[in-house]
Amino acid sequence: PLAKTAIRREREIELKRNLRIIREAIDAYKKLADEKKIDVEEDTEGYPPDLETLVEGVELKVEEEGEEDSDTKIMKFLRRIPIDPMIKSHEWGLRSYQDEPDSDVWGGENIYDIYTRNPGTALDGTKYREW
Repeated sequence: PLAKTAIRREREIELKRNLRIIREAIDAYKKLADEKKIDVEEDTEGYPPDLETLVEGVELKVEEEGEEDSDTKIMKFLRRIPIDPMIKSHEWGLRSYQDEPDSDVWGGENIYDIYTRNPGTALDGTKYREW
C-alpha cells in the first residue's frame, strides 16, 4: 500500500507539472496574439487552434529598428506535447473559450484550457479533472 501511494503521488506531481507546462505555453501564445505579434483567426479569441500549433510553432513578426518591413521567425512554445501520466497518453481533455466551464466536449474553436481525462480522485480528495 505504501509503494502504491508513493507511485500515485509521483504521478500526481507529474500531472501538475505537465498541466502547468501546457498552460504556460497557451498563455505565452495568447500574450503574443494580444500584442499582435502573431497572426490569429479572429474567432479564436487569440488562443491556439490546437496543441500541435504550440509544438510546430507560428510565425512571429520581428520589427527591426529603423526598418519599415518586419521580418518573421518561427516561435515554438513546446518541444513536444507532455504525456498525461494518469492515462499514459498524449491525449488531453480540451476546452475552448466558447465551451461551458463544466463541459466534457471540446467545441474545437481554440484551446483555452486543458485537463486530464482521468475521472479519478486525487490523494487530497479533489478530482483530477478539476486541476
